[in-house]
Amino acid sequence: MDQKRELSSIDLGALVTELNRYEGAKVDKAYLYDDDLLRLKLRDFDRGRVELMIEVGDIKRAHVADAEHVADAPGRPPNFAKMLRNRMSGADFAGVEQYEFDRILTFEFEREDENTTLVAELFGQGNVAALDETGEVVGALQTVRLKSRTVAPGAQYEYPASRLNPLDVSLGGFKRHMRESDSDVVRTLATQLNLGGLYAEEVCTRAGVEKTLPVDEATDDQLRALHEALSRIGERLRSGDIDPRVYEEDLDGAGSEDADGDGDPRVVDVTPFPLSEHEGLPSVGFDSFNAAVDEYFYRLEREDGDAGEAPADASPSRPEFEEEIAKQERIIEQQRGAIEGFEEQAEAERERAELLYARYDLVDEVLSTVREARENEVPWDEIAETLEAGAERGIPAAEAVADVDGGEGTVTVELDREGGEDGESGDSVRVELDASTGVEVNADRLYQEAKRIEGKKEGAMEAIESTRRELEAVEERKAEWEAMEAADDGDGDGGDSEDEDDEEEYETDWLSRSSIPIRSPDDWYDRFRWFHTSTGYLVIGGRNADQNEELVKKYMGKHDRFFHTQAHGGPVTLLKAAGPSESADPVDFSEETLREAAQFAVSYSSDWKDGRGAGDAYMVEPDQVSKTPESGEYIEKGSFVIRGDRTYFEDVPCRIAVGVQCEPVTQAIGGPPSAVVDRAATSVTLEPGMYAQNDAAMMVYRELKGRFADQTFVRKVASADQLQEFIPAGGSDIVG
Repeated sequence: MDQKRELSSIDLGALVTELNRYEGAKVDKAYLYDDDLLRLKLRDFDRGRVELMIEVGDIKRAHVADAEHVADAPGRPPNFAKMLRNRMSGADFAGVEQYEFDRILTFEFEREDENTTLVAELFGQGNVAALDETGEVVGALQTVRLKSRTVAPGAQYEYPASRLNPLDVSLGGFKRHMRESDSDVVRTLATQLNLGGLYAEEVCTRAGVEKTLPVDEATDDQLRALHEALSRIGERLRSGDIDPRVYEEDLDGAGSEDADGDGDPRVVDVTPFPLSEHEGLPSVGFDSFNAAVDEYFYRLEREDGDAGEAPADASPSRPEFEEEIAKQERIIEQQRGAIEGFEEQAEAERERAELLYARYDLVDEVLSTVREARENEVPWDEIAETLEAGAERGIPAAEAVADVDGGEGTVTVELDREGGEDGESGDSVRVELDASTGVEVNADRLYQEAKRIEGKKEGAMEAIESTRRELEAVEERKAEWEAMEAADDGDGDGGDSEDEDDEEEYETDWLSRSSIPIRSPDDWYDRFRWFHTSTGYLVIGGRNADQNEELVKKYMGKHDRFFHTQAHGGPVTLLKAAGPSESADPVDFSEETLREAAQFAVSYSSDWKDGRGAGDAYMVEPDQVSKTPESGEYIEKGSFVIRGDRTYFEDVPCRIAVGVQCEPVTQAIGGPPSAVVDRAATSVTLEPGMYAQNDAAMMVYRELKGRFADQTFVRKVASADQLQEFIPAGGSDIVG
């Protein structure tokens, strides 16, 4: 049977009571392994060291682990772990709750200067979000922007829509939900009653009701029996009456007879009490459910590791085409959701603008009143009090004011959608207004915002098309692989020269290798932005004004080329003819090389940050670059005077590729796709988009890691923080 890889809602309900026993433990440090396993090291007065593990990747779990089951601390902590250390070191663990019947745990930590809430989402793509005392997201492993909810730094955390709790529902409510289904009993319990497959089957077994019985054929007595079975499970969880079990299965699938034989059994499930559905499986009992969960996932991780080991002479494993196809399909679904969200946001902004004109006289009276008061230097607090008093007297303009924010200089009005004067409809919209301007300017601002959001929609639609092309490419690779396998099966073991050529190709198939040796470079230009052109020349760029100055003064040779963007806010970019200590002859750079250097300059400039799809760059000789301004002028740090003719590169696309290089050295690389794709073992392509730099880096890391059999190699040479060095500031989308 399939091994359990995610805790269920019932499992979490059983865990919460036990985890709350560690209330009062102090946080020492936070660690992040890969991009999905969070470890909080705590100290408890009675128990000593406490290791709280929260994993939200392919495996989803949350429990306290035995210290012997905890891996050594990873290397340099990523940004998320640093943020948690700053906020939570020395904080007291104040308790944990399960959000309704969802697979969400909310951990509370208290410190004198600030409190922190950690929300662990153990469903779907998985996530951990850190919230401040107001519920605002401080940081998250993944930024979520969907039609239904948003989880992003600076935004209020939004829980998913509430789900029915089947353990608390009354008999009448249970019958009503069941009768609304047109499916069978077990599917209805699993989906509409939110039990999931295993516990839906367990309830049917305990109630003595056939699982495949259509709901419309179920009697009231059968529904009552199902409800009673559910209620007994709920009561057992609430009372703490548990009998934890880790279930095993021998590798030959022969049941329990061989469980203690030569073949080591593998773990398949962990439950807070024995299940009738697992009656034929051997099990191991534990004193606490937390201990059972810890042992289960510790053994599962070891078994996964053993399964991943391959003999040195093993042929390349089949790529996980199905997983990659499913991933691309998930991305398309998310992009569709984003488009729907953009459409709704744009329509909402237009509606607000139209409401301002529909209620023009009322809104104008509000704005005129506030502006006149401010011109007379009336304090904002006093303006708010005056408006409140006017609302109590029934003045329509004052009644429409919902909020006054003096710090922002805004007034929020609540307007009836139907534009009526009596306010009886109760269907109203809040609109935040700039109190220093009139109705027309405020309405125009809303229209412009709607237009901007629709521009994001167009970008998302283009991203869908790119993802679809990637999906088609994966499907083509799958077909080619299957065709090759079929051909190999038909060829036999002839051992001719073509087979030897195939074996040579396999030797360089880095993605399939179970172990990749690390050969770290030590290059002088690593601290700058850099890439090597497709023709082998080094291009370097400054990350800030100091580096711009340094590049020109220290590293610009007389045969190099100087690039910069037409737009303000770009790096100094040098196409190097030779290294800093090498003599160089004049170089006739190819047009391809020059275009790649120009694309590098444009992609890491304000053109990307502003969301533009392309930009213009120019090139000059080193002797045209000067720090001497014209008389009476001033040059900012990191800026230069360019004299003489320039060579222009127009409409250069904002597009980069980020990948992992495996030979002759192992490292993360990034730059123009034409220079990176052939040099990297695998890469992804990005364009300006909606995901913040750190979120895009995490997405790229997950994508690249999933392509390698040796995933520890990617973590060592191309972590999310290392990849972020190659991603431009501003928003990005993966497009290939």
